[in-house]
Amino acid sequence: MIVVVEVGSNTAAGSGSHGRRVIAHVDADAFYATVHLIEDPTLRGKPVIVAGDGPRSIVTTASYEARRFGIGSAMPAATARRLCPHAVFLRPNFDLYRDYSRRAMKLVRQVTDVVEPLSLDEAYLDVTDVDRPIAAMRALVERIRAETGLTYSVGIGPNKLCAKVLSDYRKPSAFNVASREQCCELFADASPGLINGIGPKTVAQLAALEITTIEQLRDADRALLVVHVGERRADELQARARFEHGGCVQPSRERKSMSEERTFPHDIDDPVELADRLRTMAYELSSTLERRELRGRTIGIKVRLADFTTVTRARTLDARVNDARTVAQVADELLRDYAPSEPVRLLGVRVAGFDEPARSSSSILESNQLALDLA
Repeated sequence: MIVVVEVGSNTAAGSGSHGRRVIAHVDADAFYATVHLIEDPTLRGKPVIVAGDGPRSIVTTASYEARRFGIGSAMPAATARRLCPHAVFLRPNFDLYRDYSRRAMKLVRQVTDVVEPLSLDEAYLDVTDVDRPIAAMRALVERIRAETGLTYSVGIGPNKLCAKVLSDYRKPSAFNVASREQCCELFADASPGLINGIGPKTVAQLAALEITTIEQLRDADRALLVVHVGERRADELQARARFEHGGCVQPSRERKSMSEERTFPHDIDDPVELADRLRTMAYELSSTLERRELRGRTIGIKVRLADFTTVTRARTLDARVNDARTVAQVADELLRDYAPSEPVRLLGVRVAGFDEPARSSSSILESNQLALDLA
């Protein structure tokens, strides 16, 4: 484990009386690949890539041995095969991932109830009121390793932004603790893209202004930024460059909608096949809604054509529903009304306008992440 720098004693003690928060971010190292390695130890030391086997499938994750060949998440699987033809390719197994995630998160919640899951393999924790939070987080990762075999990287700081960046620093098995000021110093020469919320398009915009580091962004002329990205975005970017973030750890989230969607291995232009696919997704979605006791008034579809044109259609009902017959019927009517004029690349169905929020953020952990092309 690597400790960048310990936070001040008042923060480490977790005393809320000083008005400082202590936020941790935990992130499993190569989670999906690691689960397969635990289940099959003969894979250890080999480049392992988790991806679908369809022509449009993408890499879900790769072991660190595979990453040495330039393999990364969201890369087309075909590209990964060219870069590392001798890798072991495995199809995703979300039932298995959810099982490991639940076991790990059960241990996480023994440290604090203030946990915000972001996905199956990462979460924020507010450990302000935990006695000796740094020691508690060290003990947590060791316990997770002992009881599940998973390794986690940890970042601890005064806010979620610092914690997230610190957990990514020098992975795997990282354990980094720093104050906001120390983050500013440590990552001064890094690209602005290191910071969560600053994506590739913004990085390119900033590079055009000769702003290529976090320090340059922090010290940039605000008026110049306002001209190019607008006043609100300029202030947000410079706040992030100062590692300032006011967001709280949210132990539960109100789920506004749920959906199922598929990207097809080959474009589909047969209306009957499209209707069959959509009906199957509607039944799968309804099954999930019924299990979670959720009902919604708005039913919608999403259609992406071969040229990547994306169209959505929706209908709001008088009453909230979750039964498969109604969801499938409305979705089918929406699809027939739209009648795609080109072959379809992606198709999805969505239900929104729930009568109550999902009961806990554990619903995030149960997602099949079907937006990914796993075909």
